Amino acid sequence: MTPSTLPPGSTPAGRRPIVAVLVGERPVVGLERVAALADIRETDAAGLPEALDGADVLYLWDFFSGALEPAWQHAGSLRWLHVAAAGVDKLLFPELVTSPVTITNAHGVFDRPMAEYVLGAMLFAAKGFGQTRDQQRQKLWGRRTTRNIAGSRVLVVGTGSIGRCTARLLTAAGANVDGAGRSARTNDPDFATVHASSDLATIAGGYDYLVLVAPLTPQTHGMVSAAVLDAMAPTSVLINVGRGKLVDEAALVRVLDDGGIAGAVLDTFAVEPLPPSSPLWGMDQVLISPHMASDADSWLNDLALQFERNFLTWHAGKALPHQVDKELGYVPTSS
Repeated sequence: MTPSTLPPGSTPAGRRPIVAVLVGERPVVGLERVAALADIRETDAAGLPEALDGADVLYLWDFFSGALEPAWQHAGSLRWLHVAAAGVDKLLFPELVTSPVTITNAHGVFDRPMAEYVLGAMLFAAKGFGQTRDQQRQKLWGRRTTRNIAGSRVLVVGTGSIGRCTARLLTAAGANVDGAGRSARTNDPDFATVHASSDLATIAGGYDYLVLVAPLTPQTHGMVSAAVLDAMAPTSVLINVGRGKLVDEAALVRVLDDGGIAGAVLDTFAVEPLPPSSPLWGMDQVLISPHMASDADSWLNDLALQFERNFLTWHAGKALPHQVDKELGYVPTSS
C-alpha cells in the first residue's frame, strides 16, 4: 500500500508511526502518551524538511509558521496534519489542498475563550470602560449613562462552533442574536435567524453589534466592505475576532473618522503586528488587542489534550473527527 491508501494508524511494515512536531517559541507539552506509541521528531522551521522525511503525522504546534510549504517536497509519506489553531487559511497552499493528507485543527478548543472575549468587548463598548479608565487617570468624577447588553441586537458572522458558542453566551446575557453564514435559514438551534453573508450590506443596519468570527476564505475575504460599513447604524460597534482581512480596513478608518459607527473592538488585522502608522492606534473609540481573543490560561493544555485524543483515535485505526474541508477552508458545521 502507498501512504495515502493505508488505514488510519497503520504504517508500512508495521513500524512505529513517526510524528514530526514543529515547535515554535512555546515549548510543546503533553506528548507523553503519544511518545509511548510513536517516534517523535521535534524540530524548528529550519529542520522541518529533514523531520518530514518518512513522517506519517505532522503536528504544527507552531501554528503561525510558514515553514511547511517550502518543505512540502519532503512530505511524501505524510498522511495527517494537525494544526494547533482554529484558522488554517495560511496553510492551504495548492499542493496541500490537492493532496490526500487529512487536516484537523483546534476545533472546539477556542470556542468559550473567544465567546467570553466577545461578551467582554460588548461590555467594554456598552459600559464605556475605556472612557471610565481615562477619567480615572485624570481623577475626573464624570457620571454618565451607559447602554444595556440585554435587549441589544447582535449579528454574529460565522456560524461554526465559535459562532454558536458566542451566540449561546450572548443569548444568556439577554441579547437578541442572529447569525450570518453561507446560506439563509430559520429554525436554527442557536440563532434566531441565519442570514446569507452575501446580504450583509442589506441587513447590517439593523444591529447594534456586528461580530466577526468567520474563517478567512476566498469567499469571506473583504466581506465587511465599504458598503457594509456604510450601512451600519451610527450607534453600532464592530467586533472582529475572526481574521483582519475580513474587513476593508481603509473603509473602516474612514467610517470611524466620519462617525458612521460608534466604535470598534479589533483583535485581528490585515497586517500583524498592526503597523505603528495605522490610524486605528490613535482612535479613542477603538480598542486594539494583539490577536489574543482565543488565548486563555488553559489553552496550551487544552491543545495538547486534543492532539493526544486525536492521535489515540488515529492510532486505533478510527477516522479522525472534525476534519477540515480543504476546499471550504474550515470544519463544516455538520462535523
